[in-house]
Amino acid sequence: MAATSAAFDRVCEELEHTTSLDRMQCRGTVRLALKDAGLDPGRVQPREMIVVLQRVLPAALENRGVDGAVALCEQIARGVASLVASPEGDSPDAIFKRLGG
Repeated sequence: MAATSAAFDRVCEELEHTTSLDRMQCRGTVRLALKDAGLDPGRVQPREMIVVLQRVLPAALENRGVDGAVALCEQIARGVASLVASPEGDSPDAIFKRLGG
């Protein structure tokens, strides 16, 4: 199995602890959201993950029956913001462009 970034792992762990989704469902949902944003779970940076948490993941969670997905993603984004980014990664502008924003 491919290595994942700290931002990916943090989001998945938070979802697993705060929703009724199991580990596999959390990781799969986050992977699909990242794929929609054109990002790699192994390389996603905290700033990129925050954009995904704001723009993509709430709808994916709502589709899986998670109530309060927007507020939950905002809460998780605050935690992800405390992570230190590695030197590589896209700017938020590049992510928004990929998302059509």
